[in-house]
Amino acid sequence: MKLFAAELNFRAIAEEFKLPERFPEDVHAEALQSSDRHADQRRDLRDIPFVTIDPAGSMDLDQAVNIQDAPGVGANGDGAGANDAEAAARWRVLYAIADVAAFVDPAGPLMAESLQRGQTMYLPDEPTRLHPAELSEGSASLLPDQTRPAVVWDILLRADGEVADFTVYRALIRSVKRFDYTEVEADMHGGTLHPAIAQLPEVGRARQRSDLRRKAINLRLPSISVERTQDDDGAERYVLGIDERQEMNDFNSELSLLAGMCAGEMMVRAGVGILRTLPPAGDKEIAAFDHSAYALGFDRSGRPIGELLADIDASTPRGMALMRDAQSLLRGAGYQQFGLVGVDAEAGESEPAGAAGADSEKPAGAAGAGEDAGAAPSIHAGIGGHYAHVTAPLRRLVDRFATEICLAIASSQPIPEWVTANVDQVLGTMKSSSQTASAVDRACLKLTEAVVLQPWVGQNFNATVLNSDGGDKAKILVEEPPILTTCVGGPDEASTVKVTLIEAEPAARKVRFAWPAD
Repeated sequence: MKLFAAELNFRAIAEEFKLPERFPEDVHAEALQSSDRHADQRRDLRDIPFVTIDPAGSMDLDQAVNIQDAPGVGANGDGAGANDAEAAARWRVLYAIADVAAFVDPAGPLMAESLQRGQTMYLPDEPTRLHPAELSEGSASLLPDQTRPAVVWDILLRADGEVADFTVYRALIRSVKRFDYTEVEADMHGGTLHPAIAQLPEVGRARQRSDLRRKAINLRLPSISVERTQDDDGAERYVLGIDERQEMNDFNSELSLLAGMCAGEMMVRAGVGILRTLPPAGDKEIAAFDHSAYALGFDRSGRPIGELLADIDASTPRGMALMRDAQSLLRGAGYQQFGLVGVDAEAGESEPAGAAGADSEKPAGAAGAGEDAGAAPSIHAGIGGHYAHVTAPLRRLVDRFATEICLAIASSQPIPEWVTANVDQVLGTMKSSSQTASAVDRACLKLTEAVVLQPWVGQNFNATVLNSDGGDKAKILVEEPPILTTCVGGPDEASTVKVTLIEAEPAARKVRFAWPAD
């Protein structure tokens, strides 16, 4: 869940979690002087108009996209391609990813520093970045009107949203426009989408139907924003609100999931790779989710959880609460490497790797960093298939390594030694940095809630009880302001009650409600 609260000060949290705020000078120097290490390996796609879609003001642009008719598709949408895959395809999705590995010397200070950091930490006031700005917001970022080295996922999609074929390769691209989500949402409703993404709504909806067939659990967590206001008496207040969830955000996210699933299947077929994994939710977690859904007024009536979540307006307090509650179904995510450590891993077959369907029979379960690397490749239960992180290398370390594996597979080349030599450290760093990122996100949200609520200590609020231990603690939703929290006391589950705010302390990042209300 994205938190927009730049007016608040989160530096104490950065200090508490020892987040590095500066890069060593030699790291800055390498980032400033680095150039494309793979310039002789690239296809020239600069004649294709790519565009980027990101939050307003973003400069670290990992992804650019162009969607077009598949080869041989006529005006009526019929396929008549040169081969079976092209004939079956409706769209060609070109998804370009910043080629960070091209700028990083495996033996240089940039590599050493990123192996320590793991990922960008997004505090609302100022992020702590994986790479210095010279790289992440400069030479490697897919900024508009600039020729950039990229890794391109070239994917043929059928009309039903399933993959007909795909490959991946290094290329030169040129983005022609940087959009933010508000812009493309307005363009979609106005019928004026840029030609590069004119078919994104169709593709996005087709992939969403594919998600439902896989029984994927797609969390459309809304953003939370804080605004500074003044009361009539001049007293300063902060208002917490839920941002409207935009469809184009969801459609764009489907492209990232698509590329990650192609990468996962490519690795599994080659018998070598790094997968993002997640075990399926247990009966206890599913029962607790159903309980919360009922309390919030939702009933899935035996439908898959993904279908229920797809129908919910996440921009409402109750929709937001259920999306956040559903996070309990997606615990235990990790990374699994296989075929990399202790072997001279080579890439596999020379022909392009295709994508297996969601019904491929692979053992479920999650093997995270440090677990048995010899175990069979595991699926990501939330996605409903094999999956790899490959689409955010400016912000996440593992993507650089997983992408390099995929490029080796596609070109039938040995996996670079710097990948296999560092894989254990990469996965260890990703595990620790992910834990830190989650803790930082929670701390930032708690601080924000305490600041917003501080003027209202002693006031009563309406709340919905999601669950209760029947004794001294209950999980509640306060709808105004929209806060999912706990209260002291044991009100009846699925009831609407009044609670009293008895504490809101920003320094301690602590908020407490009590039932019954005073």
